[in-house]
Amino acid sequence: MTKYRRSPRSMESALHALADELAPETLLAEVQRAWAQAVGPSIAAQAERGGVVTIACSASVWAQELDLMAPQIIERLNAALEGPGVQRLRCVAVGHGR
Repeated sequence: MTKYRRSPRSMESALHALADELAPETLLAEVQRAWAQAVGPSIAAQAERGGVVTIACSASVWAQELDLMAPQIIERLNAALEGPGVQRLRCVAVGHGR
């Protein structure tokens, strides 16, 4: 006898499962998945992740702020990651033209 679900599953849970299955198993991929949760929405909106642990910021003030916050950010990222941890963040200002 086959059991059927009475209501449909959420598309979000299916997409998260698919994304986890297809995501590369690299430190960069793990950092990218954990980024917004580790730094919060304000910082995530101002900084764009790129490279292994290079953060390209919209302004030098954000690069400097993230540089100062790097130990806490690294700690949060490493807590959210499985496997090898982040050793260093490199924060650079690229301006709004990028």
